[in-house]
Amino acid sequence: MTAAGTIGSLISARLRDVADFPEPGVVFKDITPLLADAAAFAACIDALAELPAAAEADVIAGVEARGFIVAAALAARLGIGMVPVRKAGKLPPPTVRAAYQLEYGSAEIEIPTGLLEGRRAFIVDDVLATGGTLAAAVDLLGQGGAQITGLGVLIELSFLNGRQKLPGWDPAALLIL
Repeated sequence: MTAAGTIGSLISARLRDVADFPEPGVVFKDITPLLADAAAFAACIDALAELPAAAEADVIAGVEARGFIVAAALAARLGIGMVPVRKAGKLPPPTVRAAYQLEYGSAEIEIPTGLLEGRRAFIVDDVLATGGTLAAAVDLLGQGGAQITGLGVLIELSFLNGRQKLPGWDPAALLIL
């Protein structure tokens, strides 16, 4: 089994499917069991840290909320800073904001202004689903003056075609479903 296959199996064995959450018809991929397994979570962070795009960054941008957990651990592992990409209204002003579509609605995210100008940022989240959140994060970080080195996720739900909303990007996914 390849290293990617090994990490994918590790993640897959620690996922919990939650039917009809947060809305009927949605099957939520719960990573809580993965986070609760210190060795498995550390292996995921190590795998992300080995990505060239992560190694080139001088800041990790984590998408709310589970992306914060991954981003903070990755930033600590790499010895660099972490910037949150938050739901609208959660950061003190001034911020830059972008709206996007989810598979079950719409939302807005924001970043603080003045922290990313001229910095190399690697964006991480837990799941790439429809791609709206990551596309909005890419847009926001660009507006904030960051040079984006790449995108990384623990899990990609390929059947939702999220990559189509990320033209020019090839997100690294540790597990593709």
